[in-house]
Amino acid sequence: MSTRQLLIAGNWKMNGGPYEAAELLDGLKSLKKNFTDDIDVLVCPPFVSLSMAVKYLHSSDIQVGAQNLYYEDNGAFTGEISASMLAESGCNYVLVGHSERREYFGETDDMINKKIKKAMAERIVPIICVGEKLETRKNDGHFKFVSDQIRAAYNGLDSVQALDTVIAYEPVWAIGTGVTATPEQAQEMHAFIRQELEALFGNDTAGAVRILYGGSMKPENAEELLTQEDVDGGLIGGASLSAKSFAELIVIAENLS
Repeated sequence: MSTRQLLIAGNWKMNGGPYEAAELLDGLKSLKKNFTDDIDVLVCPPFVSLSMAVKYLHSSDIQVGAQNLYYEDNGAFTGEISASMLAESGCNYVLVGHSERREYFGETDDMINKKIKKAMAERIVPIICVGEKLETRKNDGHFKFVSDQIRAAYNGLDSVQALDTVIAYEPVWAIGTGVTATPEQAQEMHAFIRQELEALFGNDTAGAVRILYGGSMKPENAEELLTQEDVDGGLIGGASLSAKSFAELIVIAENLS
């Protein structure tokens, strides 16, 4: 495992209104009262629970992120949320280009690139999601597919800006399916992504950017994934909706740091 600080991020997806979110955070705080300085912990609740979560976690070491943003500053874009709104609400991170956004809402590489730049303009760290579908992997197209996503996402950014990003590799075939990439598959792709970053920005930047694994990580498989050299944490879906399992994941990461 590398010296990069692990990040355990919970993506609640469309779960957790304010009351449910409060219960979940109460449970997490009761189970995990103290955090080490060796890892970062993040929760990404739905928009309606963001402000509550920020206030609720103000005195804790848990950071708050959003699940999406729009690339315009303001205007007649009903239902959208701007980067400045997220910054004002207290967000530190934002997920960009999650596979569900790409699949269900038609987000393109160009839109994702614009969102990344807008987030960074507001000093919000974008967690850039990339990953292939099962058919692409079966056809041995997964490396090119992820390479194209990486290069499109970072288009127009320099090496200094790239340092303020996080990547989440989420094999689409392992999201919400109960199927997990093997540690060897995860490491292979994470190492490839780091090589892509090196080609774009040089060795120092590539060595500093954190790359998370997102695809059915849970307490039962976290250790073998997190001990891979280029896996720097997890983007956790279902397991983040249980205070017990999310706290277990945090403890596993702390013990590995």
